[in-house]
Amino acid sequence: MNRKSFYIASDHAGYDLKESLIEILQDKFQIINLGCDSVKSVDYPDYANKLAEKLKSDNESFGILICGTGIGISIAANRHKHIRAAICHDINAAKMSRKHNDANVVVLGSRVIDLKDALEIINVFATENFAAERHKLRVEKLS
Repeated sequence: MNRKSFYIASDHAGYDLKESLIEILQDKFQIINLGCDSVKSVDYPDYANKLAEKLKSDNESFGILICGTGIGISIAANRHKHIRAAICHDINAAKMSRKHNDANVVVLGSRVIDLKDALEIINVFATENFAAERHKLRVEKLS
């Protein structure tokens, strides 16, 4: 059975959470780390763009983006037409972002949620399916 693949990237504010997530999630999913590589200040759009480029040629995979609040990096990611990045601070947001919006990137705020919540959010995001029969036309209008 193929494991789901996630590209993961963060800015410096999300670095510690990203590293913790990689360590835990790599046993369950294929995790591809796109950086950043330390807590040294970096620009979050660079990492959102890097992840968006990977998903452009690999539309079967998902993305995880992390910054301090999730806001900036989600704005940067959503500038790409093929990206539907959803900030998820709880499991209901993760569930609905997949079910209603066919989100392909889950965005986390490292200063908003803890590791336990992040893991729960990612697990729900990874298992929920898109309810295409009800929402396909709406999602198509996003592109």
